[in-house]
Amino acid sequence: MAHPNVVHSDEVAANVMSRGGFESKARRLGTAAHGTTLGVSMYEVPPGKTAAPYHYHSGCEEGLYILDGEGTLRIGAESTPVRAGDYVAFPPGPEYAHQLTNRGAGPLRYLAMSAPAVHLGMDVVGYPDSNKLACFSGVKPGTSAWRDGSWVLKLVKADTPDCDYFDGEPLAK
Repeated sequence: MAHPNVVHSDEVAANVMSRGGFESKARRLGTAAHGTTLGVSMYEVPPGKTAAPYHYHSGCEEGLYILDGEGTLRIGAESTPVRAGDYVAFPPGPEYAHQLTNRGAGPLRYLAMSAPAVHLGMDVVGYPDSNKLACFSGVKPGTSAWRDGSWVLKLVKADTPDCDYFDGEPLAK
């Protein structure tokens, strides 16, 4: 019997996400091994598919280590090829928005790792009289106020319908 903090990827259930040009299978290794602050997932993306919508993080740094296959990484305003053995770091912020597409003939497999970054000022503020929430994160360096320095500031009303994860994503069609 292995220690509870030791898991084998074959023993972790895969979470499959698929819609249109997006498809991936993820095994949440960090959670399965009882990790608390370091997220690690093993991903597999079929040929021609894109792992996730173009996105960035405001409160954590993310890294990818390519295990097998080859792809095209969209990072910021550029695209670059990646292949087995490559490691990529995505510090928090819009300039490091990213998206990975499998451009090879076989599966693209990689480890995605994330951990809390330096404190960037994140909060969710409730407004009971108007039934609203304000969510903000990612205070830009050199600014002190969330109103003029946040990467993300969103007001949400509780009676507004939720949107789907893939809403507005061009590859989801």
